[in-house]
Amino acid sequence: MKDIPENYKFLSSHEWAKLEEDGKVTVGISDYAQDQLGDIVFIELPEIDSEVNQGDEAAVVESVKAASEVYSPVSGKVIDVNSSLEDSPETVNLSAFEEGWFFKIEATDISELENLLLPEQYSEHCQD
Repeated sequence: MKDIPENYKFLSSHEWAKLEEDGKVTVGISDYAQDQLGDIVFIELPEIDSEVNQGDEAAVVESVKAASEVYSPVSGKVIDVNSSLEDSPETVNLSAFEEGWFFKIEATDISELENLLLPEQYSEHCQD
């Protein structure tokens, strides 16, 4: 497995959350998840201004192998989406932790991040 960035937190379902300096939370799927899915061919992103709760389905990712729900790691309002993924979903395969982000949330309760797995916990989870 590739190195997991230290400043990311994870749901056990393989979504990552990164708290940005401006207090917003960027969300994507892990490198492990994209590797398990295989070649990603389609991504359905959430609507901007939609409200999500922690653990709710917020997006869908489809690969040549399967379709999978993407769950929100925190509650809040979707304030931005990575619309470039609509034309180039394979970006997630190439750069899951950077260019392949899915959406950004204005969190209603930033402390929800404390419920997520730390990188070392997530790495152990992936080996189980």
